[in-house]
Amino acid sequence: MELIHRFKTKNLPDIPPVFPYPFHYIPDELAKIAVSEMQSFHLQELEKYHDFGLTNSQSGLGKMIGVLVVRDSQDALGYLMAFSGKLDCGNHVKGWVPPVFDTLSHHNFYLKGEKEITKINEDIHAILSSESFTTLSRELDLAIQESVKDIAELKQLQKRKKEERDQIRQQNPLQKDKDLLEILNNQSIHDHYIYKDRKKEWNKRIKSIQDELLPMQNTLEALKVKRKEKSTALQRKLFEAYSFLNVAGKTQNLIEIFEKGRGIVPPSGSGECTAPKLLQYAYLHNLHPVTMAEFWWGKPPESEVRKHGMYYPACTGKCKPILSHMLQDIEVAKNPLKVSLDNFTLDIVWEDEDILIINKPANFLTVPGKDTRDSILSILEKKYPHASGPLIVHRLDMSTSGLLLVAKSKQVHQHLQNQFSKRKIKKTYTAILDGYFPSGTKGTIDLPLRVNIDNRPKQIVCFAHGKPAKTHYEVIDNCGQTSRVLLFPITGRTHQLRVHCADSRGLGISIKGDDLYGTVSDRLYLHATEITFIHPINGKEMHIISRCPF
Repeated sequence: MELIHRFKTKNLPDIPPVFPYPFHYIPDELAKIAVSEMQSFHLQELEKYHDFGLTNSQSGLGKMIGVLVVRDSQDALGYLMAFSGKLDCGNHVKGWVPPVFDTLSHHNFYLKGEKEITKINEDIHAILSSESFTTLSRELDLAIQESVKDIAELKQLQKRKKEERDQIRQQNPLQKDKDLLEILNNQSIHDHYIYKDRKKEWNKRIKSIQDELLPMQNTLEALKVKRKEKSTALQRKLFEAYSFLNVAGKTQNLIEIFEKGRGIVPPSGSGECTAPKLLQYAYLHNLHPVTMAEFWWGKPPESEVRKHGMYYPACTGKCKPILSHMLQDIEVAKNPLKVSLDNFTLDIVWEDEDILIINKPANFLTVPGKDTRDSILSILEKKYPHASGPLIVHRLDMSTSGLLLVAKSKQVHQHLQNQFSKRKIKKTYTAILDGYFPSGTKGTIDLPLRVNIDNRPKQIVCFAHGKPAKTHYEVIDNCGQTSRVLLFPITGRTHQLRVHCADSRGLGISIKGDDLYGTVSDRLYLHATEITFIHPINGKEMHIISRCPF
């Protein structure tokens, strides 16, 4: 098979006993050799077909590249290669696995459907840009603006005239001058009818323009409804066309994978990532998956943290549901982030009748997640069954260890929450950066964040829609290729410290062991070392310190 690339390296390492857990793993030696060979012999060829932004190109953009080491029917080893999405040249490059479904093929429905939607868009644009529509629209806007201004001025004039009439009436309290009072009343009636007539005139003029616009607006609305219907139908048909195999030969499409029983709409681009493409080709050609590795090649996206040549796990938003189906009946390594509750005890740093401060271990949820109930909160609820209120005052990321503040009553919880909202609670984190940064460097990172909708729970920098996020930092030491830094969050956004460190507009160096924004290690080297707050009951300032474990 021409897409299986045989290893040139002699004396290959042993085959890993199980397939790596795709969402948190360090590539093994066999996968790294496959990557090394691919980068030496094949990536340069790929760069002829796509601008990865490795030169000074402004338009170039990198991509995720993946390898899948496989065994064929003769037990001979080789590897497959894939790139995410499409290249500048399209979907197909010699030597690389094809897409699961080729949207650019002239023999399927997709291009025909896109052409129909494009024609509707052109019809909509033709109406919106036509001289008659633009002229009438301007006339309508102008008429509405003038009517509002004219009516407002008339009301002000009539208000002043009414005040003058009221003043005259007050000067004639016994109403002796009947003729004068009648004149004043007639003026009031006259003004009333002038106001009504003026409004009628404006309404008539506006309606006349609206009547001329109406046929075009009706056509526009019908075209937009048609476009939405066709777009929805085409998207669903596309989701159905993306069908994925597993080792047992069972097939499920994106609709079945994402929507069945959950009602989740597949994210845009689902099935275009490297891992599903590689596994699909392997199953179609009776190849057994052995191990894999994915890395970013080229210029990073503007908002997302990606670094050239760095390994990254499969995404959770698009790939996790798909790979959960595709890796059924394959022996996969256990999720290393799952912590066993066997013999687990809370590390209590401080406790009184009102509050509790614990040392949360790394890789342990603060509150229950979508896939697991085990968390600090579930343990606390068992340990303190009579505590009122929500208990958890703030959260630490699953991968982050350190000080976590707990309230034993609703009153205490509200008081502490109020301190957080007014930013009176001060926290210090210690982190090891996965790179060199000069000692003594300090400053502030101010980068707004929002969730990456297509790849939750990852966060991205977004100046248009992100929430404000600010962090002070101070580099206190460095050793070889790592640096120790103190982080002082002013706000408390999800993954704030991790993104502010990793993003090129922040420190530009990810925290060691950051599986989402950096390189996987034995843990995330981020620890909440200090917290300062006012005790909700006795009013004393509390300053709690936790020794950094690294």
